[in-house]
Amino acid sequence: MKALDYIVLILVIIGAVNWGLVGFFEFDLVRVIFGNMSIISRIIYAVIGLCGLYAISYCGRIGNND
Repeated sequence: MKALDYIVLILVIIGAVNWGLVGFFEFDLVRVIFGNMSIISRIIYAVIGLCGLYAISYCGRIGNND
């Protein structure tokens, strides 16, 4: 489970960096690399969104060292 948590955290950070680029510079890195809403970019956005939802569970585990 710990490996999954690290993978999710990395993907959430990548998503946050991309949103930061969009917000500060109007530069969407996913769009530049994979195309404007191509099937691959849609899958990437969906996976990162699911990782963000999974990361909500981190709030319940703060301070719980398992």
